[in-house]
Amino acid sequence: MRIRAAAILIQNRALALLERHRQGSHYFSFPGGGVDEGESPEQAVVREVLEELGVHVRVLRRVALFWFRGNPQHFFLVEQIGGTFGAGTGKEFSADRNPARGSYAPIWMPIDELAKHNVLPKPVAELIVRSYPDRWPAEPVTFSDEEPSTSP
Repeated sequence: MRIRAAAILIQNRALALLERHRQGSHYFSFPGGGVDEGESPEQAVVREVLEELGVHVRVLRRVALFWFRGNPQHFFLVEQIGGTFGAGTGKEFSADRNPARGSYAPIWMPIDELAKHNVLPKPVAELIVRSYPDRWPAEPVTFSDEEPSTSP
């Protein structure tokens, strides 16, 4: 099982995302990545956001769990506490990265535009549109790629 942790970072009514071009596809993904051995999902999301976006964040709470191909993806609401957006230095941005992995570009997308774009996973993007700014579910919402999304 591969556990992943991702960030929901919102500032000025916009969501931090990675714009991706990969194998002919254009989509947007949440910053985040795999949880390393001995690391909690919360620790992983802090590390991954720094690597991918160049910002330091503090985890506020887990708002969603998305099961993708049998693997859990934890989505955390976070707040920026330092760093410079777009200054990520993770392997995604290195000159020797695998070109088959496609391109990564940190962007801010206004929340009211999320439904107009291919933001993945869609159920989490829809949850953000429904929940921002002050209607976040009391408990994390669980979604699966094998069944329709559930409402909080």
